Amino acid sequence: MGTLYFGDNLHILREHIAVASVDLIYLDPPFNSKRDYNVYLSSPKGQRSDAQITAFEDTWHWGDRAEKEYSDLLHQANTDMAELLTALRRFLHESDIMAYLVMMSNRLLAMHQVLKPTGSIYLHCDPTASHYLKVILDTIFGADKFRNEIIWKRTSAHNDPKRYGNNYDTIFYYSKSKDPCWNQLFAPYSDDYVASHYGQKDEKGYFTTRDLSAPDHGTLSKGLRYLWKGKNPPAGRTWSCVNEKMIEFEKQDLLTYSKDGMPRLKRYLTNMPGVSLQSIWTDIPPINSQAAERLGYPTQKPLELLERIILASSNPGDIVLDPFCGCGTAIHAAQKLGREWIGIDITHLAIHLVERRMKDAFSGIQFKIHGEPEDLDAARDLAERDKYEFQFWACSMVGAQPYRGGKKGADSGTDGIIYFQDEKNASKKIIVSVKGGEHVTRTMIADLKNTVDREGAQIGLFVSLIDPTEPMRKEALSAGFYINPYEEQFPKIQIMTITDLLAGKKPQYRDFTMGAGSFKQAKAEKGKGDQPTLFNQ
Repeated sequence: MGTLYFGDNLHILREHIAVASVDLIYLDPPFNSKRDYNVYLSSPKGQRSDAQITAFEDTWHWGDRAEKEYSDLLHQANTDMAELLTALRRFLHESDIMAYLVMMSNRLLAMHQVLKPTGSIYLHCDPTASHYLKVILDTIFGADKFRNEIIWKRTSAHNDPKRYGNNYDTIFYYSKSKDPCWNQLFAPYSDDYVASHYGQKDEKGYFTTRDLSAPDHGTLSKGLRYLWKGKNPPAGRTWSCVNEKMIEFEKQDLLTYSKDGMPRLKRYLTNMPGVSLQSIWTDIPPINSQAAERLGYPTQKPLELLERIILASSNPGDIVLDPFCGCGTAIHAAQKLGREWIGIDITHLAIHLVERRMKDAFSGIQFKIHGEPEDLDAARDLAERDKYEFQFWACSMVGAQPYRGGKKGADSGTDGIIYFQDEKNASKKIIVSVKGGEHVTRTMIADLKNTVDREGAQIGLFVSLIDPTEPMRKEALSAGFYINPYEEQFPKIQIMTITDLLAGKKPQYRDFTMGAGSFKQAKAEKGKGDQPTLFNQ
């Protein structure tokens, strides 16, 4: 069973993930690119798309938190790391890049702790900080545990003014020990190679041949000197297999003969694994705007990329961890390939998106979510700590997308939108207003009524942490009903409490799309998948 954690991955790695329990870690952390990354949400045809949610800010600044984490690094067991970070601070000072490296160092140390001795880690990054990150990885894992620097060509071309186009990412592959789990993967032969080496064909397919003689090693070659079809091996050589094996080759019609009558072994293209996978990957395209797997999440990586990594460095039943899981591509690939998985993210938006993705892709899947409020006290605690994360969570509970990206500030009476369809070729919407305070009034319901009318919505949904007052109920009833094309009546203004939502209650409306107008749905998978023996087969 998989597990999702909402929260700071540093705390979760230290407090909730057992030491030496994870087989494979893949992380695609923020790159310190000084950008904000948005989730692009879908909206039904005919509706204006307000929807860009800031998924995360890829900008770091030195402050109290960075200072605290820096102090932690000076007092942990790896003294080499303390020395390295001290030297880096003297060089980089209290800069944005130093804040980023402190954040990453603490978390990479925690990841090293949770990896099994046979485990591996793949760190996905770009040139912004890769040179610093490699030194940090060398210090934590040991330079002798460095396995590969993988170059993934993520686009064919990139327009970067006054410099060469940056069209690749780097993936650093390190192991915990010198004997990690490893499954050799193979890429298909190129068309040119096939044409030049497999030009012969019979009823079984295309084949090449190889010589069946070998150097004579004296007494070590005993049993390899014999007469075959009236032929001895060439001078100074023996046959490469014993007589019984040669007879078996002949019975299987795997022998052909050169003009001088010497036997050669047929090697069919269909039986060849391909070429061993190299460290430059140009055969996996990025997710384009028309890709079926595209979910609209920033920095989403192709499923095939994660499947390759998971196949190479884990086995079925192993545990795969993604501590910056974003939209969940790594855990999707892990589930598909029969691995256990753990995903961590610091935003409710990401956790909700992963939850939707996994349930869309894998029918009947069961997994745990830790850190999301499970009772009223936990919901109240979230509202007090971060009202915006509370709004994100409450919107996710009713299947709404946060309005205008959930940006902090004035919301014009709208915190979320639910798009729905109850008739053909007509999309409609529900305005969601979330209140996480301990005081709610009739005026708030009146404001929601006005917002519903102003926005041309069909229904208004008021989500409250506490029970509504009697005047609020009367104000909601005064709005009347929304009547759908089937003459079904639904309250035009609906009030739901967090207690209602935690009990599984849903807003009242009919929807043929079942919420498909909000976050994009993941393609359903046919099954978990099996461990392929060859890459791309």
